[in-house]
Amino acid sequence: MSQLAPKTVSALLANWHAGDAEAWRAALLLVYDELRRVAHHYLRKERPGHTLESTALMHEAYLRLEKQGAAPFQNREHFLAICAQMMRHILVEYARSRNAAKRDGGFRLSLDDNLAFKARNLDLVALDDALKDLAKLDEQQSRIVELRFFGGLSIEETASVLNVSPATVKRHWMTAKLWLHHQANKAADA
Repeated sequence: MSQLAPKTVSALLANWHAGDAEAWRAALLLVYDELRRVAHHYLRKERPGHTLESTALMHEAYLRLEKQGAAPFQNREHFLAICAQMMRHILVEYARSRNAAKRDGGFRLSLDDNLAFKARNLDLVALDDALKDLAKLDEQQSRIVELRFFGGLSIEETASVLNVSPATVKRHWMTAKLWLHHQANKAADA
């Protein structure tokens, strides 16, 4: 992506919010590959034979966003974060419905990537429940986990979306990882 693209995406999203439907399509073309990478990131460690694919997950998020209508996005990073959050919700819905049909849904998400929670594998429903519990304790830490882990945003990009300093993001990121690690171990021991 060129250096002009983030500003261009932000401008197109602002135009979409102002009613320009073509701006929505143009913005999506500029971030299409990035959204596919986010979707792939979600699905790459899933069970073999998973019925969702990266493109399908990304398109489902796109359709839901389009159905909701023109939202006011702060910038490109904010848009990508919302898309990542939408993908997470889609996968959680999928996992919950699968678990309803099958007690152990087998839907696993490893938290040992380069953003590194050093924890056992968590199922996506348990992770979603833990993030909801974290949000009750500290909404900002929960958002940081979503943006960093699920959205794949850097410390600086996360700070920009949340309008806080990178030092604050780093501090809350470390605290949130420790809390989630504790929750994962507690759930695994239960």
